[in-house]
Amino acid sequence: MPVEVRLEGLTKVFHSHRESVVAVDRLDLEVEKGELVTLLGPSGCGKTTTLRLVGGFEIPTAGEVYLGGRRVTHLPPQRRDTATVFQSYGLFPHMTVFENVAFGLKVRRLPREEVRRRVREALKLVNLEGLERRYPRELSGGQQQRVALCRALVIEPKVLLFDEPLSNLDAKLRVETREQIRKLQKELGITSLYVTHDQAEAMAISDRIAVMSEGRLQQIGPPYEIYAHPANRFVADFIGRANFLRAVVRGPRDGRVEIELLDGVRLEVPAVADLHEGDEVVAVVRPEAVDILPEGEGDVTATVTFAHYTGSLATYKLALPGGETMEVEVLSPQEKGFLSEGTRVGVRFHRQSVHLLRE
Repeated sequence: MPVEVRLEGLTKVFHSHRESVVAVDRLDLEVEKGELVTLLGPSGCGKTTTLRLVGGFEIPTAGEVYLGGRRVTHLPPQRRDTATVFQSYGLFPHMTVFENVAFGLKVRRLPREEVRRRVREALKLVNLEGLERRYPRELSGGQQQRVALCRALVIEPKVLLFDEPLSNLDAKLRVETREQIRKLQKELGITSLYVTHDQAEAMAISDRIAVMSEGRLQQIGPPYEIYAHPANRFVADFIGRANFLRAVVRGPRDGRVEIELLDGVRLEVPAVADLHEGDEVVAVVRPEAVDILPEGEGDVTATVTFAHYTGSLATYKLALPGGETMEVEVLSPQEKGFLSEGTRVGVRFHRQSVHLLRE
C-alpha cells in the first residue's frame, strides 16, 4: 500500500526562559493509505505534539512532514488535506448540528445543494438523522462526539487525526463510540492517526500501535505483536500488566532456549536472537499466562499474599521462592474457587507466552 503519512526525523523543542524541553525527538514514522495507527504513551511522551505537527498546529524544530508524498512541513492547517477530531469536541455552541457539520464545506465554498447532500449523508453515517436543528447543549456527550466526527468526515480528508476523542465519555459509551469510529474508518478507508493513553482503546481500534516515551518511538507493530513481543521493559510494562522475573540462559534447545529462574526452575521458552549460555535476562510473564494448581503440582510452589475478586476475574499476588512476587489473573473464579490469602498453590508457566528481554 502507498504511504499516506511520512515523518522524517521529526523534532519539536519547546523553549522557555528556564529550560528547553524536547517533546518529540527525531521521530521516523510511516502510515499507509487506509491504515489506522495509534500513538500510545503516558502523559508527556510527545504523542499529542506529534499529532499537532502532522495537522499543522505546530511547526517542527527539525525534520519533515509528508502527506500523500507532498511536503507540508510549514503549511498551515487549512492548506493540509487533514481533519481533526478534538478531545473537547470543538463544536460551535451558537450553531445547530447541521451548521456545525456544514461549516468546513461552506468555507470551501461548495454549492448549497452539495453541502446539504453531503451533510445528510454524513449524519446518516453516524446515526444522527433528525437532530439537524439541535444545538450542542441539547445533545449528550456521545452525540456531541459524533457531531465532531461527522464534521471531520464530511470534508473527505485524506488523513483523519484523533486527539484523545473518547476521554470525556463514560466507560460504556467509550467502548460503543470507539467501535463506531473503527467501523467507519474501515468502511471509508480513511488514513487515520489516533492519539490515546488508554492501552485497551489502542489495542481494540488499531491496525498498528506506535508506543512512545519521552518523545521517542519505542516500538511500532500490530497490537498482538506489541503485547506478545515487547521490544523493551517500558513497552512490556505499559501495554497491559506484566511480571518481570530474573533468569539466566542455560542453552539452546532445538530453536528454543532453556532458562533458569526462581533458583532452580528450568523452562524451555521461545528463543530471542543473540542470547548465549550464561546471559542474564528478564522473563516477561503476563498475569494470564500462568496456571494456578494444587500445592505440589506445576513448576513451583507459591503463597497467595493478596486476593481481589471482580466477578469474572480473580487477581492474586503470589510470593515466589527467592523473594520475588508475581501477579496472576484467573478467569471464572466462581467455577475454580476463590483463593484466600495465605493459601499455598502450585504455579505452572505457559512456556510459549514467556518473552525474554536482555537486562
